[in-house]
Amino acid sequence: MRVLEEAFIAELPNYYRGKVRENYDLAGGERIIIATDRLSAFDRIITCIPDKGHVLTQTARYWFEATKDICPNHVIAYPDPNVVVGKRLDILPVEIVVRGYLAGTTGTSLLTLYKKGERNMYGLSLPDGLKDNQALPEPVITPTSKAFDGGHDEPLSPKEIIDQNLLTAEQWETLSRYALALFARGQEIATKRGLILVDTKYEFGTDENGTIILADEIHTPDSSRYWMADSYEEAFRTGGRPKSFDKDFVRAWVVERCDPYKDDIPAIPAELIADTSAVYKNAYEMITGQTFVPDNSGDTVLERIRTNLTPYFGK
Repeated sequence: MRVLEEAFIAELPNYYRGKVRENYDLAGGERIIIATDRLSAFDRIITCIPDKGHVLTQTARYWFEATKDICPNHVIAYPDPNVVVGKRLDILPVEIVVRGYLAGTTGTSLLTLYKKGERNMYGLSLPDGLKDNQALPEPVITPTSKAFDGGHDEPLSPKEIIDQNLLTAEQWETLSRYALALFARGQEIATKRGLILVDTKYEFGTDENGTIILADEIHTPDSSRYWMADSYEEAFRTGGRPKSFDKDFVRAWVVERCDPYKDDIPAIPAELIADTSAVYKNAYEMITGQTFVPDNSGDTVLERIRTNLTPYFGK
């Protein structure tokens, strides 16, 4: 199977390797971001999923195009299916999550906190009697601190964000306006595709002029929760979970066989990897309404990328 396990290209400057993306900073203020096929879980890389980097990059591309009238984004060019060249930004220290439903499983999700008995969180006040996966009266922003040093994100209220000088009042107003407008556009388009955009994460940064710009990815199956619209009413009525893009086959398989935080990860079957790849491709097609077409040019994915990035060598 053609996979992109790593993306080191010696001819490009200022290399930085993240968990799943590899970056190069050019002298002119651009950043080359290459999405590999690595799958990160349990604080480590556990395998590679063919075409995952392609799917995520091109799904984000679809949404950046569909929302560029709402707010500026970092995109400059797409020289390869796995690559975006973007404007290098100073990432703001607040992670913006917009939620349209009382859902989620993480420690900072509204549902988790709500089930613990909390009703006032993120500067919001929720009534008693809400059910799992219930639609909120209107989408809300649940910001968290952005733990750059590997620490845990912590819930924040707008007042805390401003009082702690994480953002100015003007920056918070701009981020809030952008985030809610982006989410509304996402929900509108998702509805046309037979999907529900449940919640999503946005990352913003500032350029050399202090302008707030949307970065990273937007409305991908890794940054967002989608449900199949035709499964929602029945699932909500019976207390079940609506159908979603279930990409967690590999994680579940690993957890059943070892303690992934302590033990060696066993060899993951090729069939399981192929099934997960198929889920990503199906997600791309449902979200964008476009057919996924793999790019099999070049002897390997890395060779293809290297060829397509040749114009950036020496910059």
